[in-house]
Amino acid sequence: MSEFIAYLPEVFELFGTIQIRKMFGGYGVYHDGLMFALVADETLYLKADAENAKFFEEQGLAQFAYQREGKMAKMSYYQAPAEFMEDREQAELWARRSYDAARRAQGNQRKAKAPTAKNMNRKK
Repeated sequence: MSEFIAYLPEVFELFGTIQIRKMFGGYGVYHDGLMFALVADETLYLKADAENAKFFEEQGLAQFAYQREGKMAKMSYYQAPAEFMEDREQAELWARRSYDAARRAQGNQRKAKAPTAKNMNRKK
């Protein structure tokens, strides 16, 4: 584990306990079992959605992208602001926004999978 990864629990100390799991050449950063950040190439990216993406875009922060089948694919994660790593209060604020985005995404997935009255009335 790199020094960067080992330092993240300290960065997030005001936000709360995090878990870091190796995945796809990078790391997922979790809080209460929910992934709200990822690390790729020693860069921290935070979860974004329609409600919090503006905070990243206002600062000109890059969206996470990777090569997939010969094309660039973007994910709903943006680079963390530079002050994030040294300012625990800023880290807590940005982490909370991203954790809330992850919770909203999880809620949307549950709604999409929930049975509807139409589906429940189908005969098998």
